[in-house]
Amino acid sequence: MNIGSRRPDEISVGDRLPELRIPITRTLIVAGALATRDFEDVHHDPQRAIERGTPDTYMSINNTNGLVSRYVTDWAGPAARLSGLSTRLGVPNFPGDTMTLTGEVTAVDGDTITVAVTGANSKGAHATSKVTLRLSDPVAPRQPEVTA
Repeated sequence: MNIGSRRPDEISVGDRLPELRIPITRTLIVAGALATRDFEDVHHDPQRAIERGTPDTYMSINNTNGLVSRYVTDWAGPAARLSGLSTRLGVPNFPGDTMTLTGEVTAVDGDTITVAVTGANSKGAHATSKVTLRLSDPVAPRQPEVTA
């Protein structure tokens, strides 16, 4: 999405992030669960997921949070540092579907940016997230604050 870093003075409330479509595959679901050390069987065993009342394995919240974080930091650039993330889950992400991430800047306070992100699939909203990030100057590293 973005090869450079955005500066806070280039961002305004109401700015929309480009849409990102992510195919939901069993591999993505299982790999995300393993990467976040979520060994709950519904995230890797289709039969156990069915026995527990769902049609298939489904994505974990940690996997979703990783994808939301990547979406926002790819847009903001390499100088962006996440300082907050909250996510409310809705409908599950099952293999064979596509999650479409969309975002909108909801606050700009100095170098702190807040972005509302929605991840939707064919059944509705999978995730509603609030992401807060800080942008530092990519040219001049931030100097530590010194207090007496």
